[in-house]
Amino acid sequence: MADGPLIVQSDRTVLLEVAHPQAEDARHDLAVFAELERAPEHIHTYRITRLGLWNARAAGHTAEDMLATLERYSKFAVPQTVSVDIRETVGRYGRLVIERDADGALVLSSTDVPVLIEVAGAKRIAPLLGERIGDSAFAVQAWARGALKQELVKLGWPAEDLAGYTPGTPHRIDLNEDGWHLRDYQNKAVESFFDGGSGVVVLPCGAGKTLVGAGAMATAKTTTLVLVTNTVSARQWRDELLRRTSLTAEEIGEYSGSAKEVKPVTIATYQILTAKRKGEYAHLALLDALDWGLIIYDEVHLLPAPVFKLTAELQARRRLGLTATLVREDGREGDVFSLIGPKRFDAPWKEIEAQGFISPAACYEVRIDLPASDRLEYAAAADEERYRLAATAPAKLDVVKRLVEKHAGERILVIGQYLDQINELAEALNAPALTGQTPVTERESLYQRFRDGDLTVLVVSKVANFSVDLPEATVAVQVSGSFGSRQEEAQRLGRLLRPKESGLHANFYTLVARDTVDQDFAQNRQRFLAEQGYAYTILDSADLAQAA
Repeated sequence: MADGPLIVQSDRTVLLEVAHPQAEDARHDLAVFAELERAPEHIHTYRITRLGLWNARAAGHTAEDMLATLERYSKFAVPQTVSVDIRETVGRYGRLVIERDADGALVLSSTDVPVLIEVAGAKRIAPLLGERIGDSAFAVQAWARGALKQELVKLGWPAEDLAGYTPGTPHRIDLNEDGWHLRDYQNKAVESFFDGGSGVVVLPCGAGKTLVGAGAMATAKTTTLVLVTNTVSARQWRDELLRRTSLTAEEIGEYSGSAKEVKPVTIATYQILTAKRKGEYAHLALLDALDWGLIIYDEVHLLPAPVFKLTAELQARRRLGLTATLVREDGREGDVFSLIGPKRFDAPWKEIEAQGFISPAACYEVRIDLPASDRLEYAAAADEERYRLAATAPAKLDVVKRLVEKHAGERILVIGQYLDQINELAEALNAPALTGQTPVTERESLYQRFRDGDLTVLVVSKVANFSVDLPEATVAVQVSGSFGSRQEEAQRLGRLLRPKESGLHANFYTLVARDTVDQDFAQNRQRFLAEQGYAYTILDSADLAQAA
């Protein structure tokens, strides 16, 4: 047996030897269908899950492709139970098909009649179906397309949705490729999305997810609803569409807390869709305001729970999810799979970096000792207070100052979770603070001054995690974050990955209080980036001078 970097175990975990010469190639191929679980220094642990296998199958990878990856890199023989399990799990995808009959009605069909009968009798699925049609199909309630897919995934029988999509109202949209063009991977992402019908495109921050959205709009040429995380994101989408497409300002509407415009291309925030008045969602009419032919979900890993329910009713619309990571801290990846669609395209971060489209980045975890008085307060605190005490430890302030001095002249983001800490940092650094309380116009002004170089240090809360374009930022200092959120870690590093005119590489520092839950959470936060090939160098706060 070849001396490869992988050990495949019968419990469907896969161990990767990090120092092996083939480790990077194995990591790249394994990430197609397996999820990273643990990433200490020498051995990383991946798990092969049903959802990972189905996502890979939907993206065009066969069971034989996945087994070939394991066999190519495995140090020992792949357990026979794992081989059988992968073949059978992958074989479940598409055994059931949702399609339309000659009259346009929805039907659930299968060539495997026993499976069809089994699922049709399930307690949560039976109410979604109508009468049996011949031996191999059941009618599907007209409203139940999304709910049926959700329940089938939970049962372990994911259906392939071939029922098609409404074309929407035609609207001419062309790319304005004057001095630029879609990169190869962006074109492949658009092609893969349309080949599958609906689904998710996974690209690193800074790799041009908005341009993939613009490419999809130019292909569909139809009225489009774009859902984004906040108003700043909405305006950045609008500006990018005006720059990159034939759309004019009169054709693009903003639907948010501050504007209620419905145009052929409408950009709406998740907050407005989930806003309630007298217990009812007040803006649901937007979903039917026009005959949308395409709905784009930006940062789909942040989709609020109520929007899943609304999306279940939008299955006749073509849906494109854009994200840097399919990881959801609430565990609802299965709902993204069933309601938005499976992963259609995924470009590994390091692969895009190697092509020169995102900036190289070095990641550091700076460990800080709490003074004796702070350690005593931490030890005596209730469990729910301990993270805040560790994350906001005053001992971090001096380290932030030293890092800002070390990178003087570069554009630096200092990121925190807690308002009092953010304000204290801003005062100590003589820099503006930008939080959720900052008016949108002021936010846009601060971001623009930072882009222009008038501001070199900006202290921000989590509002800067998402869809904020700050291409010349080269340093991020993460002082505190959302507990163990892997997707937040990815988003924050992503703020630094846009290629720099300065040619400087990116440096990402996370400040961690040693021997506290802050350190425990940091290990979880780093898992996703470890899967993408980023290694963290651990520094003692006294040794910062040795950092690159």
